Amino acid sequence: MRALRPLVVAVSAATAVALLAPHAGAQGPTRPPAPMPLTPAQFPPFAEVTLPNGLRLLVVPSTKQPVLSVTLALPAGSLHDPAGRSGLAELMAGLLTKGAGARSADEISAAIEGVGGTIGAAAGADFLQVSTTVLVNDRELAFDLLADVVLRPTFPATEVDLLRTQTLSGLALQKSQPSAIASRAFARGLFGEHPYGRSADETSVGAITREEIVTFHSQRMRPAGALLVVAGAVDAAEARRLAERAFGGWTGTAPAAAAARAIPQRTRTEILLVHRPGSVQANLVVGNTTWLPIDTRSYALTLANEVLGGGSDSRLFDILRERKGWTYGAYSSVSRRRGIGSFSATAEVRNAVADSALRELLVQLRRMGAEPMTAEEFDRKKQTLVGRFPLQVETADAVASQVANARLLGLPTDYVQTYRQRLAAVTAAQAQAAARAAIRADAAYIVVVGDATALAKTLAPIAPLTIVDVDGKPVAAADLEVRAGGPAIDASRLVATSDSFSVLVQGQVFGFQASSLVRSDDGWTYTERSQLATIIQQTTTVTFGADLAMRRTEQTGRIQGQEMGVRITYAGGKATGEGQVPGAQGMEPVRFADVAVPAGTIDENLASVVLPYLVWTPDARHTLNVLTSKGAVQPRTYAVTGEESVTIAGAPVVAFKISVSGGEAPAVMWVEKAAPHRLLKIAPVGQPIEFVRVR
Repeated sequence: MRALRPLVVAVSAATAVALLAPHAGAQGPTRPPAPMPLTPAQFPPFAEVTLPNGLRLLVVPSTKQPVLSVTLALPAGSLHDPAGRSGLAELMAGLLTKGAGARSADEISAAIEGVGGTIGAAAGADFLQVSTTVLVNDRELAFDLLADVVLRPTFPATEVDLLRTQTLSGLALQKSQPSAIASRAFARGLFGEHPYGRSADETSVGAITREEIVTFHSQRMRPAGALLVVAGAVDAAEARRLAERAFGGWTGTAPAAAAARAIPQRTRTEILLVHRPGSVQANLVVGNTTWLPIDTRSYALTLANEVLGGGSDSRLFDILRERKGWTYGAYSSVSRRRGIGSFSATAEVRNAVADSALRELLVQLRRMGAEPMTAEEFDRKKQTLVGRFPLQVETADAVASQVANARLLGLPTDYVQTYRQRLAAVTAAQAQAAARAAIRADAAYIVVVGDATALAKTLAPIAPLTIVDVDGKPVAAADLEVRAGGPAIDASRLVATSDSFSVLVQGQVFGFQASSLVRSDDGWTYTERSQLATIIQQTTTVTFGADLAMRRTEQTGRIQGQEMGVRITYAGGKATGEGQVPGAQGMEPVRFADVAVPAGTIDENLASVVLPYLVWTPDARHTLNVLTSKGAVQPRTYAVTGEESVTIAGAPVVAFKISVSGGEAPAVMWVEKAAPHRLLKIAPVGQPIEFVRVR
C-alpha cells in the first residue's frame, strides 16, 4: 500500500494543476468592496413613563435572549461629596450590596449567584448606578434585591471598616502607579476647585464615618430625578408592575447640588511635572476641557479623536510607536460629563525621549485642526465606528447602559436609535472643525509623571513648568539635587548581626529573608538571601569599608524563571555596574559607568542595616542617598508617622511606624522604639506582602 502513495500524490497534483490552469491569468480584487447601504440599528419602541413618586421608568423590550437587565441611576455621584469628604459617594456605592434588608453581604451574593445573575453598584462623577442582570424568570428576585440595596442598606460597621481599609490600601497603591498619579494630577489641574477635579485621598477617606454614609444615603438616594432602565425580555406593562411593586413606596427629592466652583479657563500651555524619583519612564497626559454633552459637534469630535488616537491604527500610535519607537502605545480619548467634558492624549515613554515625544504629541494635536484629514483615514475610521456600534448594543445590559447614559447626559430621546446615522453624516470638514475647537494644543494642560532630576531641564523649554511631588506639594528645583552627606551615622557603632524575616502573603508564610553583617579585616560584608516560594530566589552581597564607603555589590538570582543579577563597583567617588534587572516589561539589561556618587551615599540594599543607627524620635525624618541597581542616586526619605504595637515572635513590641518615600515603590517600615531600634517589619504599599522579623 505504501508504494501507491507517491502515485496518488502525483495524480492529485497533476489534476489540481489541470483544474487551475484556465484561471492562472485571472486577477484577484484590487480594492475592497464598497460598503453596503447603512441600515439603522434595530431597536424596539422604547416605553417611558414617570411613576407617581417621580421615578422615571424607561423600558427597552428585547427578545433576543431570555435575559433582563435593570439599571437604576441617581444623581448621587462624587460631584455631591461634601467638602473634605471626597470618596463618600464611592464608599456608599461599595457598601450597598454589603448588607441590605434582611440579607447579609454573603446572603445577597448567594441569592444572586444562585440564579446565575449579577448585581453591583458604582459611583461616577455625576451619577451613582446600581445594576442587576438575571434570566427573565428570576425578574422578581432581581427587583427585590435591587429595592433592598437601594432603599434598605444596613451599612454594617464591620463592612464599613473593611471597605475603608481596602480603599486606603488602594489609594496608597495608586501612589506607586504612574498612570494613576497622572490621572489624578490631570483632573486636579484641569478642573481646579470644581468637584470634577477632586479625588479621594487618605485624609478624606479616613475621616468618613458610618453616620456620614447613612446621612448621604438618606439625602441623595431619592426617586425624584432618578432613572430606572429595564431592558430585555419583558414588556412595558410587566416592567411597570415590577417597578411599582419594588419602588412604589419610595418617596422624596434629593437636595440641589451645592454651587460648584468655576472651571479654570486656560489661555496658555502649562506643564505640571510630578516628581517620582527613580522612574526610568515618563507618563505624559495632554488635554483640555471641551463642551457640554448635548453639543452636536460631539459626533464630529468622536470621529476626529478616532483618527488621532482611537486605536493601534491611529496617528499617535503610528507616529510615536511605529515610526519613532518611543513608546509601546499612544492614545487619545474624549470624556463626556453632565457638566463639561474633556479631551486627553497619553503616552508612556523613556526619559531620554520624553521631551521629543511631548513636542511631537503637541504637533499632532495642532495638526488635527490645521490640516484636512485624508479621505482614506477619515472614511476608514468612520466605517469602523459605524460598523462597530451594533455590536455594542447586542445584549440587554449593553442596551440598558447605552440608553441610561444617554438619558442621564440629557441627550435627545432618539440618541441611541439614530447614533449610527448621525455619525455617518459627519463630513471630514466637520471633524476638522470640531478638532480645532476641542483639541487646543496651545492652551493645553500637560502632566508628566517621572523623575524630575532627569526631565526638568529638557521639559522647561517647551512650556512653563511647575514641579510637585506625588502628593501635589511643590518641589523646588534645588531640592532635586542630590547632596553629599546625610544623617550622621557613627560607623564605629556597627556590630555583627544576623536577622531573619518571614515573608507573608495575605497573612500566610510564603518565604523567608535571612541576612548577616560580618566584620572583615578592613570593613564589613553584608549578605542577604531571599526566597518567595518558587517565584523569587535572590542573593545579595555588599562590601563596604569601616567608614561606610561602598566597595562592591553583587546580586544574583531568578525571578519567575528568569535569570537576574547586577554587579556594581565603587571607586574614586563613582560607580560602574552592569547586569539584568526587573523592569516594567520584564527583565531589562542595565549598564552604567562612572556615575557620580556623592559622599555618604550607600547601596540601596544597606538601608535596613543603617536604620537602627539613626536617631529615632516621634518626629524623626531622615534622608539617605542611595544608589539603585539601575545606577541612579536617589534621596530616600524615612519619616515617622506614628507609633504602633507590632507582634514579633508572639510578643507585642512598641514601634515607630515609618513612611518610606523617594523610590519607585513606597513602603512602610516599623522600627523598634527602644534601643537598639531593630527593624521589625516592612510592607510595600498596596501589596499583600509583608516581611516580619521572626527573632
